[in-house]
Amino acid sequence: MDLIVFDLDGTLLNKASTLSSFTRETLSLLAEQGIGYTIATGRTLNDCHDILDQSRFFLPQAYKNGVVIWNPDHEHYSHTTFLTLGEIQAVVEAAMSHDLSPFLFTVEAVHSHRVYHPPLTSAIELQLADLFRSRRGLEVRPVSELPADAEISNISALGDPHAVEAIEALVSASPGLVAYAGVALEGQHLKWIDVHHEDASKGNAVTLLRHELGAERVLCFGDSDNDLSMFQIADEAYAPSNAKAELKAAATAVIGDHDADGVARFLRERFNLSS
Repeated sequence: MDLIVFDLDGTLLNKASTLSSFTRETLSLLAEQGIGYTIATGRTLNDCHDILDQSRFFLPQAYKNGVVIWNPDHEHYSHTTFLTLGEIQAVVEAAMSHDLSPFLFTVEAVHSHRVYHPPLTSAIELQLADLFRSRRGLEVRPVSELPADAEISNISALGDPHAVEAIEALVSASPGLVAYAGVALEGQHLKWIDVHHEDASKGNAVTLLRHELGAERVLCFGDSDNDLSMFQIADEAYAPSNAKAELKAAATAVIGDHDADGVARFLRERFNLSS
């Protein structure tokens, strides 16, 4: 069987962060043809319920850039790769030493996700906390309430580019850690960073799914740095025209823009799908 793996933001989703009716219909056509598809996203499970609802995502799915794999049949995480206590301490100390407030993302009992933080020091960090609450549906709490048994999936921060780059340098020199970073949507004067365990990658997650599902060929679609690892292990890898240059260079081919149903239109031609 073929296994198709989609990144969400900037790839399968449009600019409104939704699945268009054309893309939903295309997914239904794939399902009718018995072609397997799933997602590998930086989002959390609870952040995707509304997006994936009624779109027949029945296969296991990779969340938080491969930190966890969700098995919908058994309603549990079949694989997890969390940060160790030492890794957490190193990243938190590095962030706070550069006057950035680290946001700790957790997986807790009954697969609930929350975000914890020390006292927030800037208006943009307060806005980010509100964003997690309002748009991502996450509970945001002070770090003093962090449960002792909570697992940390990733640590994020937002702020001055020089401070973020200093944390990037620390992570690159630390075995066991990997960081993704970039210019923030809030403006060129800000940069974001997201730190994971190095084994928590989309590439490793897709490799696990490939073996567990018995897929002969894997086709991946993505637009950003965190998609490179799955491009490297895929038989075919496709980047929408809005993707970063590095992704386009690594892709089998560049397809249409994510806001013009580029992935769906490519799939209809690639698999001769018709409604």
